[in-house]
Amino acid sequence: MTSLFLGPGRGKTLENVNGWVVEGQVQGYRRHRKHKRGRGGAGRDAARRIRGYWAARSKSWQVALSRSILLGMLWQLSGGIGPDWIALLPWLIWLLPEDREPWRKIGAGLWQIQRMLLLGYVGLSAYHWLGVLLQQGHWGIGMGFGCVVCGEEPRVEVTRTEGGDWQAEMSGHFTLRVSGDQAFRLRLMIIFLGLLQSGHDERRSRRTRDGRTPFVRQEQLAAWTHTKQEQISLWMRHWTRGDWANLLSLKTAQVLTHELVERIVTVFATYPDWSSAQVYAHLHQQGCQVSQAQIDQASADSGWQQLIGRLKTCYDLKAGLKLRDEWLVSQLLSQIQTLVAKLETLGALIPEERTSLDDLQTLCAQAGVVARPPLAAQPWLLALERTVLGSWEAVTDAKIVCTYCGSPNIAPKSNKPRLKKFIDADGQAQEVEVLRYYCHNPHCSRKSFTHFPTGLTPYSPYRAQVHLLVMQMYAWGYSTYRRTGTALGVHSMTAWRWVQAWGHDLLPVAALFGVVRSSGVVGVDEKYVLVPKNDKPDGKMRRWMYIYVAVDAWTYDLLHIEIYPYNDEVSATAFLFALRAKGYHPDVIVTDLRQDYGPCIAKVFPAALHHECIFHALQNVQKFVKQVYGPLYSQDHPQAALLKQQIYAIFDTASPQEAISRYQQVLLLKDAYLKLTPDAVLIFDFIQRHWPKLLNAIGSPTIPTTNNATERLILRFDQHYQNFGGFDSIASAHAYLAVFEKIYRFTPFSQDAQLRIRAKSPLQLAGYDVSNIPLSALCSGLSFDWPSETLLVPN
Repeated sequence: MTSLFLGPGRGKTLENVNGWVVEGQVQGYRRHRKHKRGRGGAGRDAARRIRGYWAARSKSWQVALSRSILLGMLWQLSGGIGPDWIALLPWLIWLLPEDREPWRKIGAGLWQIQRMLLLGYVGLSAYHWLGVLLQQGHWGIGMGFGCVVCGEEPRVEVTRTEGGDWQAEMSGHFTLRVSGDQAFRLRLMIIFLGLLQSGHDERRSRRTRDGRTPFVRQEQLAAWTHTKQEQISLWMRHWTRGDWANLLSLKTAQVLTHELVERIVTVFATYPDWSSAQVYAHLHQQGCQVSQAQIDQASADSGWQQLIGRLKTCYDLKAGLKLRDEWLVSQLLSQIQTLVAKLETLGALIPEERTSLDDLQTLCAQAGVVARPPLAAQPWLLALERTVLGSWEAVTDAKIVCTYCGSPNIAPKSNKPRLKKFIDADGQAQEVEVLRYYCHNPHCSRKSFTHFPTGLTPYSPYRAQVHLLVMQMYAWGYSTYRRTGTALGVHSMTAWRWVQAWGHDLLPVAALFGVVRSSGVVGVDEKYVLVPKNDKPDGKMRRWMYIYVAVDAWTYDLLHIEIYPYNDEVSATAFLFALRAKGYHPDVIVTDLRQDYGPCIAKVFPAALHHECIFHALQNVQKFVKQVYGPLYSQDHPQAALLKQQIYAIFDTASPQEAISRYQQVLLLKDAYLKLTPDAVLIFDFIQRHWPKLLNAIGSPTIPTTNNATERLILRFDQHYQNFGGFDSIASAHAYLAVFEKIYRFTPFSQDAQLRIRAKSPLQLAGYDVSNIPLSALCSGLSFDWPSETLLVPN
């Protein structure tokens, strides 16, 4: 090897040096015998030269191969400096012929170049590997990013320049380590290394955008961290521009720029009902190689995820920007809850009084309080007989007051009377003079009125007695409009309008009596009714709506009634809020086994105890036993009949302790029954789920075991509802519910009812005095002796 490099340097032509065959052997090619030139001599001479050329090449190809391999290895060891085709230079020299002067000189020049390349690459390889070993700290020499450590201790100093920039100077041996579980941490380390700058670097090229000459180049950083140099360059550009949104918020190794975020969000906005997986597939079809994580991050960081979530909550995006009914209802319920709470805080609602019928009657008897006599009334049949068959005479009341507000502060509007037409008892048209008056009451809504004789009503030729009898015959007598109109001589639609006039509003108990009363125990239930004309969307249950009722469990008073399009938690919550807005705050609410009532009661009446009807629970036990063991379970499965008897026995006691003991005994049978019949888990799960709300009534003097109060009211409602066969619209349903409420609350229970409620109306049982209210007499089956001066018929 030494002679290979030093021999040519001394001007010695090498023929055979340590096994390397060189140009000396080629000289034999020239010592050939001269042939006579004759016919074909030139061709034979050229063929001999070619054969001699390849014969010489075949003896020296090992030299070219060895030199090519050596050059390639040295090029690799130097770090790949220069083009890789340098390793082919020995083969070029090997191919050049030496028998002619020009080629010999060219070959000698190429040989010198080859020798210089060999020597140069040896030095470059040694320099490259020495730097690598020094950076890795071998041989006990410390090196931080290529800097030899001085003997001083490690030092870091941070100062601020005159221009306001921060500058950190470091000296000594330091180690920077970041975990490899997140690409973002590696990114920060690359940026830190890219910002390092040495004061001894005199390079005038390869500067950065901000004019720096970094100590560690991007090519070296890319090789160390196996990262694309384009990405490093982009990260440094984000750092230089202060684009923290693109630099610091990245969660993946891919670059998530503002342009890519805008493209992703554009697809989301174009197809708002698409999921991130659909957006991912769409972008990949367009050639955008974005990751699923980037799509999720772009959706979250841009605010689209929050926006579309809010829009889907409030709007039905498939139908356009149409507000969802359930969202509007939830907002309305929230507003109602806030308003009711404020009214209760300010004391604007009528206070509720808890009444006990026995205590009230005892106190009145001891105090000698006697109720005022009721209005003079006679049996309804006599009044009907007189109205249909008898005669009627107009009686002028001397005392004139405003028909609408009852104010006596009036003045004549005109001295010229008008003629009022009416139909007398004989069915003949009659006329009577009436006068117009001004009402000077500033709170009167009409400001003027017509004074009619007692018994006549505005805008109708029929007397007020006929109006009352129509309502009485239809509502109290459980009749129909057609029968009522035929009996009283009016059209069926006229009878319908008169009855509906009583149902504009529900009974204002607080306004009539100044207080609301209840026993504190309220039953809640619902019933479905037919309402063909409504705003519900087309569907299987479109024609059906639901009537909710709240009934006092002890007085049977109808506290609230309302109709809703759906039988769900929202409707139940709205109904309970309306009950609370009336001033009722029950201590106990009794329901059936419907699960929606639990959250609603806890939200509207958090202090109320929720009790479930034991009768409904036992009905469900019977249903589950038949479902699991079959309809003939008593014959085929005697153990099922025994289980049913044991469950029924839980509630057949007045002692809560005894009921708990029996309940625990039933639970001990669970494993044995499930081993024989696994489906029996339905029975045991049902009992365990409802047991806390069934135990309340056992042994309690105030909590009823069943919800019979609401069942009784729904039965009474069915008697009226059967005459309809369904309501025509929501408006007509609302109107008749108000009529039903008034009739029910004023109608006394029959003479064969239990002694406590016999011949008393629900309002009377609640403690209200209804003796001077005419509707009480009408709902009792009585009618007034018309004409009467004790009652002014309202307009």
